[in-house]
Amino acid sequence: MGLKETIKALESIGITEIYLNRKMEEKKEDKFILLKNLYEEWKDCTRCDLHKSRTRVVPGDGNPYSLLVFVGEAPGEEEDRQGKPFVGRAGQLLNRLIEEVLGMKREDVYITNVCKCRPPQNRKPTPIEMRACFPYLKKEIEIIQPKVICCLGATAGEGILGKSLRITKVRGQVFPYPYNPRIKVFLTYHPAYVLRNPKEETTIIKDFEKLKELLTQE
Repeated sequence: MGLKETIKALESIGITEIYLNRKMEEKKEDKFILLKNLYEEWKDCTRCDLHKSRTRVVPGDGNPYSLLVFVGEAPGEEEDRQGKPFVGRAGQLLNRLIEEVLGMKREDVYITNVCKCRPPQNRKPTPIEMRACFPYLKKEIEIIQPKVICCLGATAGEGILGKSLRITKVRGQVFPYPYNPRIKVFLTYHPAYVLRNPKEETTIIKDFEKLKELLTQE
């Protein structure tokens, strides 16, 4: 009997609360601890020149047990100040899409970036900077083991798939994650792009509807 069937069976006989034993609680904390340790290894990173202008390394944020990981380009000014990804205007749009289209909350998913340090003037990270930071991103994904990685924009797609691409050509498409083909990689626009091009909001909503379908597929 699977977990869902077990829960339904328990509810049918009046049991509505389930308490985890200590071993299960400890297991649930494992990914949080692993990600915390990963950040401790990288918080003073000097692998590329971005460390010279950043305020701090910005780690991923959210639920490491989520089936869905969002990957963006790099922290912006507000992210660099607060130490969390997607907390500016683009983050507000992302939060709205997560809630209104996916029917989830920000804390239900995991959000990170290809580069963990803010590039000066929010420019696009260079290939050298992306390669320097990729081991961190790769380890995050190894720890989380999501069902779907949603790349927000071309830079995120390039970082995850390891090749150049045009987001207008590949958005809405699904690719296997090169380091674990069981994980699906889905591409769509970066919310910042949609803010600059409001007519594309309809497009990103359609992409998120498809993303929702991917998450429910067996």
